[in-house]
Amino acid sequence: MLLSLSKSMENNKVAGKATIVLAGDIGATKTNLTFFKIEGGHLALLHEAQFKSNDYKNIVELTNAFTKDILLLPDSICFGVAGPVLNGHAKLSNLDWEIDSDELSDHFKIKNVHLINDLEATAYGLAMLNETDVAIIHKGDDAGYGNAAVIAPGTGLGEAGLFWDGNYYHPFATEGGHSDFAPRNEFDFELFTFLQKKFDHVSWEHLVCGPGIVNIYQFLREEKKREEPGWLKEEIMKEDAAAVISRRVLQSEICKETMQLFIRFLAYESANLVLKLKATGGLFIGGGIAPQIVSLLENNAFHASFCQSGRLNYLLEKVPVKIILNAKTALLGAAFYGAKN
Repeated sequence: MLLSLSKSMENNKVAGKATIVLAGDIGATKTNLTFFKIEGGHLALLHEAQFKSNDYKNIVELTNAFTKDILLLPDSICFGVAGPVLNGHAKLSNLDWEIDSDELSDHFKIKNVHLINDLEATAYGLAMLNETDVAIIHKGDDAGYGNAAVIAPGTGLGEAGLFWDGNYYHPFATEGGHSDFAPRNEFDFELFTFLQKKFDHVSWEHLVCGPGIVNIYQFLREEKKREEPGWLKEEIMKEDAAAVISRRVLQSEICKETMQLFIRFLAYESANLVLKLKATGGLFIGGGIAPQIVSLLENNAFHASFCQSGRLNYLLEKVPVKIILNAKTALLGAAFYGAKN
């Protein structure tokens, strides 16, 4: 295991008997649902499926589509959702959905229903991973202890923390991705002004996520007059723009510059998160983008900008930085949480 959490599945209330958990990773773009069987602290996959979230009116309709042909009744349900969870109710940040644990409980006739933030689920999922599930960007002081941090650029920007009590880690959610973007130089201020005209409030999420990659690209094209080749324009019109930009860094200067800026801003906000949480135990970069651009983050490309915080650079140098490669980490974390509560 990468990290030890305070309540393991071996010691929870369901230890000694098999438990079926319906776990979900509910995102603005896609939703992953899975049935897991937990017995003796071991987790076994029974059934899984992925859905386009926008194809469904709400989570109940989507969940019905998943369970309609499955003869399984879960003992507990836990969904990690891309938005803040307040008193069992969540409003997704980038999808016009609201999810309520009481509604799910009534629908499935199950009392044990939990909603947690998707980055909190990712943080819990770290307990289910091993070293082969991560790529090391900076080794740092890997013998050090302390709080840890998770940052995850995807459709949006998620952030979470893990409090270290001296023996175990305790995950908690944040909404730090929606905090104010902080320009550092004249170029950044120009970018900020460009985005402010579009969004009014400019958060880190407007830069450090898939749509953020597109925002940076549009600024370079429209304001800085960078050349956009015809073949690139056609690809962007036909496919996911952020994916095209990230994979064309060797063929296009505007794509290369876009991704260099994306990595710089990701590094800046990662350092902000680490400093605010004093996350000397490590920074974990999750989400759907980072595993696809590992080569762009290596060779000091990320770390050079990560250690740009003045007097506290020596502290940032000590922090291990790892990319989460396992795409099911949030699902595993939701299952972990559902089994232990």
